Amino acid sequence: MLRPLLAAAVLALSVTPAAAEVVARTADSFTLRYAVGAEIDPGDIPGALVDLPKWWDSAHTYSGSAANLSLDLTPGGCWCEKLADGTDFDHGRTVSVTPDSFLFNAPFGPLRGKTTKAELTVTWPAANKGWTPTWTMVVEGPGIGAMADGVDAVMGAGYQRWLRYLEYGESQAA
Repeated sequence: MLRPLLAAAVLALSVTPAAAEVVARTADSFTLRYAVGAEIDPGDIPGALVDLPKWWDSAHTYSGSAANLSLDLTPGGCWCEKLADGTDFDHGRTVSVTPDSFLFNAPFGPLRGKTTKAELTVTWPAANKGWTPTWTMVVEGPGIGAMADGVDAVMGAGYQRWLRYLEYGESQAA
């Protein structure tokens, strides 16, 4: 009885690509990577990123509503959140844009003020049957390695919600 269950578990794991991983961790840094092959139109990636209110989890905002988020994909553009008092909270900035990547200075949430580097890179390399939308986050700062698992949980969930929106156009906003 145990053998068929074990075989089924191995088979299930072998056909499901690993989507999230803490690639590296030290006391003062960590690197996260999220990548899944998908049948997408890479031209849809910028629009899906900008549609933050449709896929970002409201529980991971200061205002309590993903509808208050915005993203400007031009270099220097803000990954911002409109707060109740009218203030725009600056979560991050677009650093560079190329035909196949976006680089953000991204000291999101609890990382603000604690990092010397917090970069999120979004790429979409071609794969055998489509593309592999990928997020890579590199974070450095004194003692920051202890935050890797918490940041991984939030960013991994964000990646999954974004990927679902990118692939299916289904709003995941809460």
